[in-house]
Amino acid sequence: MPEQNATATPTITLPEGVVAENTGLAVMTALRNYGVDTIFGIPGTHNLEFYRHLAALEIRPVTSRHEQGAGYAADGWSQQTGLPGVVITTSGPGLLNALSAAGTAYCESRPLITLSPGVPEGEEFADIGSLHETKDATAAAGAIVEWSRRVTSGTEAVQAVHDAFELSRTSRPRPVHIEIPLDVLEGPSDAPAELLRAVEPPAPQPAGSAAVDAAVAALRGAGRPVILAGGGSLRAGRNLLHLAEALQAPVLTTLNGKGAVPESHPLALGSDIRLEPARRFCE
Repeated sequence: MPEQNATATPTITLPEGVVAENTGLAVMTALRNYGVDTIFGIPGTHNLEFYRHLAALEIRPVTSRHEQGAGYAADGWSQQTGLPGVVITTSGPGLLNALSAAGTAYCESRPLITLSPGVPEGEEFADIGSLHETKDATAAAGAIVEWSRRVTSGTEAVQAVHDAFELSRTSRPRPVHIEIPLDVLEGPSDAPAELLRAVEPPAPQPAGSAAVDAAVAALRGAGRPVILAGGGSLRAGRNLLHLAEALQAPVLTTLNGKGAVPESHPLALGSDIRLEPARRFCE
Protein backbone atom coordinates (compact mmCIF):
# COMPACT_ATOMS: atom_id res chain seq x y z
CA MET A 1 0.00 0.00 0.00
CA PRO A 2 1.39 3.41 -0.87
CA GLU A 3 1.87 6.06 1.76
CA GLN A 4 -1.06 8.46 1.92
CA ASN A 5 -1.05 11.26 -0.60
CA ALA A 6 1.13 14.12 0.62
CA THR A 7 -0.96 16.72 -1.18
CA ALA A 8 -4.57 17.13 -2.13
CA THR A 9 -5.77 19.93 -4.37
CA PRO A 10 -9.25 20.68 -5.67
CA THR A 11 -9.93 18.96 -8.98
CA ILE A 12 -13.52 20.03 -9.55
CA THR A 13 -14.74 23.59 -9.86
CA LEU A 14 -18.48 23.81 -10.24
CA PRO A 15 -19.95 26.44 -12.54
CA GLU A 16 -21.28 29.55 -10.89
CA GLY A 17 -24.77 29.00 -9.58
CA VAL A 18 -24.52 25.21 -9.49
CA VAL A 19 -22.95 24.82 -6.03
CA ALA A 20 -26.28 24.95 -4.19
CA GLU A 21 -28.16 22.55 -6.49
CA ASN A 22 -28.50 20.04 -3.68
CA THR A 23 -26.61 18.48 -0.79
CA GLY A 24 -25.87 15.31 -2.74
CA LEU A 25 -23.85 17.30 -5.25
CA ALA A 26 -22.05 19.23 -2.51
CA VAL A 27 -20.98 16.07 -0.69
CA MET A 28 -19.81 14.25 -3.81
CA THR A 29 -17.90 17.32 -5.00
CA ALA A 30 -16.06 17.54 -1.68
CA LEU A 31 -15.13 13.85 -1.93
CA ARG A 32 -13.93 14.27 -5.51
CA ASN A 33 -11.75 17.18 -4.49
CA TYR A 34 -10.03 14.93 -1.96
CA GLY A 35 -9.12 12.56 -4.78
CA VAL A 36 -11.91 10.01 -4.47
CA ASP A 37 -12.59 8.77 -8.01
CA THR A 38 -14.39 5.51 -7.18
CA ILE A 39 -17.31 4.71 -4.90
CA PHE A 40 -18.99 1.44 -4.00
CA GLY A 41 -22.62 0.68 -3.30
CA ILE A 42 -26.06 -0.07 -4.67
CA PRO A 43 -28.31 2.60 -6.18
CA GLY A 44 -31.75 2.72 -4.62
CA THR A 45 -34.84 4.83 -4.20
CA HIS A 46 -33.43 7.14 -1.55
CA ASN A 47 -29.79 7.59 -2.58
CA LEU A 48 -30.22 8.76 -6.17
CA GLU A 49 -29.01 12.29 -5.39
CA PHE A 50 -25.61 10.81 -4.49
CA TYR A 51 -25.49 8.84 -7.73
CA ARG A 52 -26.94 11.45 -10.07
CA HIS A 53 -23.78 13.57 -10.06
CA LEU A 54 -21.12 10.87 -10.38
CA ALA A 55 -20.69 11.00 -14.15
CA ALA A 56 -20.25 14.78 -14.21
CA LEU A 57 -17.70 14.54 -11.38
CA GLU A 58 -15.86 11.67 -13.10
CA ILE A 59 -16.41 9.33 -10.18
CA ARG A 60 -16.70 5.67 -11.13
CA PRO A 61 -19.52 3.76 -9.37
CA VAL A 62 -18.89 0.10 -8.61
CA THR A 63 -22.14 -1.76 -7.97
CA SER A 64 -22.12 -4.89 -5.84
CA ARG A 65 -24.80 -7.51 -5.30
CA HIS A 66 -24.94 -6.75 -1.58
CA GLU A 67 -23.92 -3.76 0.54
CA GLN A 68 -21.62 -5.97 2.59
CA GLY A 69 -19.58 -6.64 -0.53
CA ALA A 70 -19.55 -2.94 -1.34
CA GLY A 71 -18.12 -2.20 2.09
CA TYR A 72 -15.33 -4.73 1.79
CA ALA A 73 -14.52 -3.57 -1.75
CA ALA A 74 -14.25 0.03 -0.51
CA ASP A 75 -11.98 -1.16 2.28
CA GLY A 76 -9.72 -2.85 -0.26
CA TRP A 77 -9.71 0.26 -2.46
CA SER A 78 -8.64 2.28 0.58
CA GLN A 79 -5.72 -0.04 1.24
CA GLN A 80 -4.56 0.39 -2.34
CA THR A 81 -4.90 4.17 -2.55
CA GLY A 82 -4.30 5.42 1.00
CA LEU A 83 -7.58 7.36 0.86
CA PRO A 84 -10.75 6.52 2.80
CA GLY A 85 -12.96 4.16 0.85
CA VAL A 86 -16.50 5.42 0.23
CA VAL A 87 -19.66 3.32 0.43
CA ILE A 88 -23.09 4.63 -0.59
CA THR A 89 -25.97 2.62 0.83
CA THR A 90 -29.70 2.94 0.77
CA SER A 91 -31.41 3.92 3.98
CA GLY A 92 -32.15 1.58 6.87
CA PRO A 93 -31.42 -2.08 6.02
CA GLY A 94 -29.01 -1.11 3.23
CA LEU A 95 -26.86 0.70 5.76
CA LEU A 96 -27.09 -2.17 8.23
CA ASN A 97 -25.88 -4.60 5.56
CA ALA A 98 -22.66 -2.57 5.20
CA LEU A 99 -21.83 -2.52 8.90
CA SER A 100 -19.97 -5.85 8.80
CA ALA A 101 -17.33 -4.22 6.61
CA ALA A 102 -17.34 -1.11 8.80
CA GLY A 103 -16.76 -3.32 11.84
CA THR A 104 -13.78 -4.92 10.13
CA ALA A 105 -12.37 -1.51 9.22
CA TYR A 106 -12.77 -0.40 12.82
CA CYS A 107 -10.90 -3.33 14.35
CA GLU A 108 -8.22 -3.09 11.66
CA SER A 109 -7.89 0.72 12.06
CA ARG A 110 -8.66 1.57 8.44
CA PRO A 111 -10.52 4.61 7.05
CA LEU A 112 -13.95 4.13 5.52
CA ILE A 113 -16.77 6.59 4.87
CA THR A 114 -20.31 5.23 4.69
CA LEU A 115 -22.93 7.60 3.28
CA SER A 116 -26.60 6.84 3.76
CA PRO A 117 -29.86 8.70 3.30
CA GLY A 118 -32.19 8.79 6.28
CA VAL A 119 -35.82 9.45 7.04
CA PRO A 120 -36.77 13.09 6.42
CA GLU A 121 -36.44 15.59 9.22
CA GLY A 122 -39.40 15.44 11.58
CA GLU A 123 -40.06 11.75 10.90
CA GLU A 124 -37.48 10.37 13.32
CA PHE A 125 -38.90 7.48 15.39
CA ALA A 126 -42.30 8.05 13.75
CA ASP A 127 -42.75 4.34 12.94
CA ILE A 128 -45.17 5.12 10.12
CA GLY A 129 -44.05 2.32 7.82
CA SER A 130 -42.27 4.41 5.23
CA LEU A 131 -39.86 2.68 2.86
CA HIS A 132 -36.71 1.40 4.61
CA GLU A 133 -37.69 3.14 7.83
CA THR A 134 -35.35 2.12 10.66
CA LYS A 135 -35.68 2.92 14.34
CA ASP A 136 -32.30 4.66 14.74
CA ALA A 137 -29.81 4.05 11.94
CA THR A 138 -27.33 6.62 13.23
CA ALA A 139 -27.14 4.97 16.64
CA ALA A 140 -26.89 1.50 15.08
CA ALA A 141 -23.88 2.57 13.02
CA GLY A 142 -22.45 4.50 15.96
CA ALA A 143 -22.15 1.27 17.92
CA ILE A 144 -19.75 0.01 15.25
CA VAL A 145 -17.81 2.95 13.79
CA GLU A 146 -15.69 5.75 15.26
CA TRP A 147 -18.49 8.28 14.88
CA SER A 148 -21.90 8.38 13.24
CA ARG A 149 -23.69 11.65 12.49
CA ARG A 150 -27.14 12.58 11.27
CA VAL A 151 -26.62 15.99 9.72
CA THR A 152 -29.21 18.71 9.23
CA SER A 153 -27.77 20.78 6.38
CA GLY A 154 -25.46 20.73 3.39
CA THR A 155 -22.82 22.57 5.38
CA GLU A 156 -22.91 19.96 8.15
CA ALA A 157 -22.72 17.15 5.60
CA VAL A 158 -19.67 18.60 3.84
CA GLN A 159 -18.00 19.39 7.17
CA ALA A 160 -18.46 15.76 8.15
CA VAL A 161 -16.52 14.78 5.02
CA HIS A 162 -13.68 17.09 6.06
CA ASP A 163 -13.73 15.62 9.57
CA ALA A 164 -13.53 12.09 8.17
CA PHE A 165 -10.41 12.96 6.18
CA GLU A 166 -8.85 14.75 9.14
CA LEU A 167 -9.39 11.63 11.25
CA SER A 168 -7.75 9.45 8.61
CA ARG A 169 -4.74 11.76 8.35
CA THR A 170 -4.01 12.91 11.88
CA SER A 171 -5.36 10.24 14.21
CA ARG A 172 -5.98 6.52 14.31
CA PRO A 173 -7.81 5.78 11.03
CA ARG A 174 -11.29 4.47 11.62
CA PRO A 175 -14.58 4.14 9.71
CA VAL A 176 -17.29 6.78 10.03
CA HIS A 177 -20.94 7.10 8.98
CA ILE A 178 -22.76 10.17 7.67
CA GLU A 179 -26.57 9.99 7.54
CA ILE A 180 -28.28 12.70 5.49
CA PRO A 181 -32.05 13.06 5.86
CA LEU A 182 -33.79 12.61 2.53
CA ASP A 183 -35.17 16.14 2.46
CA VAL A 184 -31.68 17.55 3.16
CA LEU A 185 -30.03 15.29 0.59
CA GLU A 186 -32.44 16.27 -2.17
CA GLY A 187 -32.86 19.91 -1.10
CA PRO A 188 -30.73 22.97 -1.89
CA SER A 189 -27.32 22.97 -0.22
CA ASP A 190 -26.23 25.89 1.93
CA ALA A 191 -22.56 24.82 1.74
CA PRO A 192 -20.47 27.70 0.33
CA ALA A 193 -18.21 26.99 -2.64
CA GLU A 194 -15.02 27.38 -0.59
CA LEU A 195 -16.17 24.63 1.80
CA LEU A 196 -16.14 22.12 -1.06
CA ARG A 197 -12.39 22.43 -1.50
CA ALA A 198 -10.13 19.78 0.02
CA VAL A 199 -8.18 20.72 3.12
CA GLU A 200 -4.47 20.27 2.53
CA PRO A 201 -2.95 17.53 4.70
CA PRO A 202 -0.20 18.33 7.18
CA ALA A 203 3.22 18.09 5.62
CA PRO A 204 4.81 14.71 6.36
CA GLN A 205 7.92 14.74 8.50
CA PRO A 206 10.85 13.76 6.25
CA ALA A 207 13.44 11.27 7.40
CA GLY A 208 16.13 13.20 9.24
CA SER A 209 13.73 15.96 10.34
CA ALA A 210 13.88 17.33 13.87
CA ALA A 211 10.79 15.35 14.96
CA VAL A 212 12.15 12.04 13.67
CA ASP A 213 15.63 12.70 15.04
CA ALA A 214 14.09 13.48 18.44
CA ALA A 215 12.49 10.04 18.42
CA VAL A 216 15.84 8.48 17.55
CA ALA A 217 17.53 10.34 20.40
CA ALA A 218 14.87 9.26 22.88
CA LEU A 219 15.29 5.60 21.99
CA ARG A 220 19.02 5.47 21.38
CA GLY A 221 19.74 4.41 24.95
CA ALA A 222 17.63 1.28 24.69
CA GLY A 223 19.68 -1.82 25.31
CA ARG A 224 17.96 -4.14 22.83
CA PRO A 225 15.48 -2.21 20.69
CA VAL A 226 12.98 -4.06 18.54
CA ILE A 227 10.34 -2.36 16.40
CA LEU A 228 6.90 -3.95 16.07
CA ALA A 229 5.06 -2.21 13.22
CA GLY A 230 1.33 -2.50 12.62
CA GLY A 231 -0.88 -1.40 9.76
CA GLY A 232 -0.68 2.26 10.75
CA SER A 233 3.03 2.30 9.97
CA LEU A 234 2.32 1.89 6.25
CA ARG A 235 1.78 5.64 6.06
CA ALA A 236 5.21 6.33 7.57
CA GLY A 237 7.41 3.77 5.87
CA ARG A 238 10.33 6.10 5.15
CA ASN A 239 10.47 7.38 8.71
CA LEU A 240 10.10 3.87 10.09
CA LEU A 241 13.05 2.68 8.03
CA HIS A 242 15.10 5.72 9.08
CA LEU A 243 14.34 4.98 12.74
CA ALA A 244 15.25 1.30 12.37
CA GLU A 245 18.54 2.09 10.64
CA ALA A 246 19.48 4.77 13.14
CA LEU A 247 18.89 2.38 16.04
CA GLN A 248 19.95 -0.75 14.16
CA ALA A 249 16.70 -2.21 15.47
CA PRO A 250 15.14 -5.31 13.88
CA VAL A 251 11.62 -4.76 12.55
CA LEU A 252 8.78 -7.22 12.96
CA THR A 253 5.38 -6.45 11.48
CA THR A 254 1.86 -7.67 11.87
CA LEU A 255 0.15 -9.00 8.76
CA ASN A 256 -1.46 -5.58 8.27
CA GLY A 257 1.95 -3.94 8.59
CA LYS A 258 3.53 -6.15 5.93
CA GLY A 259 5.43 -3.96 3.49
CA ALA A 260 6.01 -1.08 5.90
CA VAL A 261 9.71 -1.72 5.37
CA PRO A 262 11.14 -3.74 2.47
CA GLU A 263 11.39 -7.35 3.56
CA SER A 264 14.66 -7.59 1.68
CA HIS A 265 16.20 -5.12 4.14
CA PRO A 266 18.75 -6.67 6.57
CA LEU A 267 16.76 -5.38 9.58
CA ALA A 268 13.40 -6.78 8.38
CA LEU A 269 12.30 -9.95 10.15
CA GLY A 270 9.07 -10.20 8.17
CA SER A 271 5.43 -10.34 9.19
CA ASP A 272 5.94 -13.20 11.60
CA ILE A 273 4.65 -11.76 14.89
CA ARG A 274 2.01 -14.49 14.86
CA LEU A 275 4.78 -17.05 15.44
CA GLU A 276 5.89 -17.96 18.96
CA PRO A 277 9.67 -17.43 18.29
CA ALA A 278 8.91 -13.93 17.03
CA ARG A 279 6.91 -13.07 20.13
CA ARG A 280 9.70 -14.40 22.36
CA PHE A 281 12.17 -12.26 20.41
CA CYS A 282 10.18 -9.18 21.45
CA GLU A 283 10.19 -10.04 25.16
